[in-house]
Amino acid sequence: MASLRRINLVEKVDSSYDIVIGRDLFDQIAKEIWVMNKGRPIIITDSNVKELWANQFGERIQELTKNCGIFSFEAGEKSKTLSTCEEIINQMSRSGLGRDTLIIALGGGVTGDLAGFIAANFCRGVPYVQIPTTIVAQADSSVGGKTAVDTKYGKNLLGAFKHPEKVWIDVNTIGTLPMRHLIAGMAETIKHAIIADKDFFDYLDKNSQAILDKDFDALEYIAGKNCEIKGRVVEQDPKEKGLRRILNYGHTIGHAVEHLSGYEILHGEAVAMGMEIAAHFSKWNGGLSRGEVAEQKRLLQKYGLPTRIPKDISYPRIIDVTLRDKKAKDGRARYCLPAEIGKMMDFEGEYVTPISSDIVEATMAAVSLESP
Repeated sequence: MASLRRINLVEKVDSSYDIVIGRDLFDQIAKEIWVMNKGRPIIITDSNVKELWANQFGERIQELTKNCGIFSFEAGEKSKTLSTCEEIINQMSRSGLGRDTLIIALGGGVTGDLAGFIAANFCRGVPYVQIPTTIVAQADSSVGGKTAVDTKYGKNLLGAFKHPEKVWIDVNTIGTLPMRHLIAGMAETIKHAIIADKDFFDYLDKNSQAILDKDFDALEYIAGKNCEIKGRVVEQDPKEKGLRRILNYGHTIGHAVEHLSGYEILHGEAVAMGMEIAAHFSKWNGGLSRGEVAEQKRLLQKYGLPTRIPKDISYPRIIDVTLRDKKAKDGRARYCLPAEIGKMMDFEGEYVTPISSDIVEATMAAVSLESP
């Protein structure tokens, strides 16, 4: 006779954390990490940020803790793979690190995703903190606890939810950010304005030159607004069951374009292209007006962001990749769409709607024929 046993595992976990935004924070961060005493601190960073920031920051940590390693990888989305994670984890293991490790993610979105993924999996989970150094990381990837690596079939298809212990945003790091990366990062910022805050959209329009000139007051303001908008969404839907999907505006096609370019197109550049297509889907679904579609395009282009998909990336290949998107269901890609600038359609709590491949391909073709 069969018997039954039940394992009761009802968990109540407080994953709350603070985000500190300011300038010249590195000395403060080093002292706080020492006081936190969460474990042996190590820095995970990329080859660019290692020279710009990680070496000097590591020295400050070393002065306090007498123990801080730096583990770096080749900069770029192409490194956001399981093999890179395994390489870093092997280095960590050879260094004698274990469950008493505190990972410091110092860098852009790729670094944050990789370091967070390692933190979620190394020794079945160790604490980590985020110190984002790019616009896209400060706007998006450092907040919300989503970590991931890419596979040959698409972006972020392997990942875990792992919230940091704390996030520090020092806008001084944007001073060393190449202009192309600053511009690409603005796509996520514009996305936040479109999905949740029309006043912020207007601010980005009026203050574009200050932001592009790396005015630190403006950079600090947009960092705060980005964290406010994303944090508000994440608090309501931490595991992306509904509302949090709106943060993927422009990403369904954007991720496909980014992947198919071999990551030669930056994430923000691809998301801008995806938002342009999704804006037309919204218009045809009774959302954005023709004028609002034009407003979005004008603001993207004001920041130098591309809105046309390159001709060498075929529409059928894009559609094929979108069918493997995390929001896809029943073999169909689903899209989140604005109701108006500052508000998204809810689609009965799903916040996404399927759109047929024929319409997607026809829209991409039509947008490619529009005037620049």
